[in-house]
Amino acid sequence: MNPILNRAALLAGASALMFATAPAHAADKIKVGFMLPYSGTYAALGTAIENGFKLYVQQQGGKLGGREVEYFKVDDESNPAKASENANRLIKRDQVDVVVGTVHSGVAMALAKAAKDSDTTLIVANAGADAITGPMCGPGIFRTSFTNWQPAYAMGPVAFADGKKTAITVTWKYAAGDEAVKGFREGFEKAGGKVVKDLTVPFPNVEFQSVLTEIAAAKPDMVFSFFAGGGAVKFVQDYHAAGLNKSIPLYGSGFLTDGTLQAQGPSAQGLMTTLHYADGLNTPRDNAFRADYDKAYKLAPDVYAVQGYDAAQLMQAGLAAVKGDIGKKADFRNAMRSATIDSPRGPFTLSAAGNPVQDIYLRKVEGLENKVQRVAVQKLADPARGCKL
Repeated sequence: MNPILNRAALLAGASALMFATAPAHAADKIKVGFMLPYSGTYAALGTAIENGFKLYVQQQGGKLGGREVEYFKVDDESNPAKASENANRLIKRDQVDVVVGTVHSGVAMALAKAAKDSDTTLIVANAGADAITGPMCGPGIFRTSFTNWQPAYAMGPVAFADGKKTAITVTWKYAAGDEAVKGFREGFEKAGGKVVKDLTVPFPNVEFQSVLTEIAAAKPDMVFSFFAGGGAVKFVQDYHAAGLNKSIPLYGSGFLTDGTLQAQGPSAQGLMTTLHYADGLNTPRDNAFRADYDKAYKLAPDVYAVQGYDAAQLMQAGLAAVKGDIGKKADFRNAMRSATIDSPRGPFTLSAAGNPVQDIYLRKVEGLENKVQRVAVQKLADPARGCKL
């Protein structure tokens, strides 16, 4: 055999062997699956989460952990009946490395189950259902948002310190409302107050006259409410129209006035709420984020954009630790769980259950802003009841 040809063949064989045995992941893109609402009531929230996530990736030169990112999207339609099927489209069909979702807690519960069953890493970028980082917790389940318990609990000591000794709660009769009310009751009664009555209306009913009549008759020191979206608009307007705001102050979780102020108009002015983000934080980190988001999307960011942005930051922390090798799943997840995230909301860490340990702000409605007043509770950790890790 020609020695030159023989040497070339050996070199070609060695080269082929080198490429055949090189880890395939080195050239692959990181696959991120968005399971979010892109239609219906929560469509704007889903878009904000995706926008926030992609903004952070763009700031890293289009990469996380040094690797390019490929996106897959499913519109979950905020429909729990379709949640398992939609989750499996991302997990089984598209074989994504990480799922980011969603807004509706019922959908998120099914998504968390699908992620656990397939050992897929999930970052919950909004849904507040306590169970996701409670009984459903797992090594691959993370949150960059909140539990329903957190902002509601924080309002308890704030209201008591403001001289309120008795309270009535009012919400829709559904899981998120139940969890928020329990959180407020725990915080308020631990501080020394007393919840004298829990009032509910069927979800998504917005006829509030009967509960307003009960509130007026009972004359508590305050009302704590948990509503969002159109329900929040109608409740605040009806409460104001009934004149109750003049004698019985209304307080709530931040979703009462987030994304609703334009529609609520004068009826919302002066309302006090608690949430993990606020207008007017005026920190260098938040100011830079808000400027970059506005430049990229010609929109002002909201809490949902922050939660999406921080989902990407959390992924970056995990991928940096494994030098982009997401196949090192345990190390990737451990690094995420031990990370400190430099969020626009303020720095936060994660609990053992994977939920943010974060400051909760007291906000006051001024014009079209939920202006920060102070930190209501510092570094508040959800109790993660029922979590076994």
